[in-house]
Amino acid sequence: MTPELRDGYEGTGPGAITPDGCAVELYSRLPVGGEPDIVAAAVPAGAHILELGSGVGRVTHALLERGFTVTAVDESPQMLERVRGARTICSPIETLDLGGETFDAVMLGSFLVHAGDEDVRRGMLRTCVRHLAPGGCVLIQREGEDYHTDLPRERVDPSGFTVRILSADPVGDGVHSVHAEYAFPDAVWTQTFLSRPLTREQFERVLEEEGLRVDRYLTEDRIWVRAVPMT
Repeated sequence: MTPELRDGYEGTGPGAITPDGCAVELYSRLPVGGEPDIVAAAVPAGAHILELGSGVGRVTHALLERGFTVTAVDESPQMLERVRGARTICSPIETLDLGGETFDAVMLGSFLVHAGDEDVRRGMLRTCVRHLAPGGCVLIQREGEDYHTDLPRERVDPSGFTVRILSADPVGDGVHSVHAEYAFPDAVWTQTFLSRPLTREQFERVLEEEGLRVDRYLTEDRIWVRAVPMT
């Protein structure tokens, strides 16, 4: 049974499509980027990481290879079927509650902090805080600061596919409908999703509202952030 798409989200292409428009087969093909190195530099060796929105385990598997213990969370059972070597939990991020279990680090990647629905974003950040062990940190991936203005744009990956961000159209209340295309030699996938742009100041205020503060930006472009509880 194919799960119902969320309002404002759509995906096309071969294979299963998740409620937020992601194609399982597409994400199974995407290579891991610099995320594992960024995480490894920000958390203690051997840390237990709660990865929120793990998808097929693209980053999960690389973290396991580096000696981390990972609990992978995703709302798509089809995505989690591709994860190997990690404990998996099928749940929406914003409602996840593991009954007092905490982790050395919680990851919220894939630009999820830019969720168009502010209640969903708040729920995601509260999930991060709820599952954070004393002395732990939250690792958050932001959008690039020109993500919604440098359009259209494309990037050709060395492995042979092309990513195109074609448009980001305002749909009201500060939210944009973003349309992306992934073109491989043998298949094309598209995804349409809702995203709320956040300036650096807005992002930091959003964190503060949920009891978090920026400890440091982990990359020069300020896309990856290490956040800690406010004291």
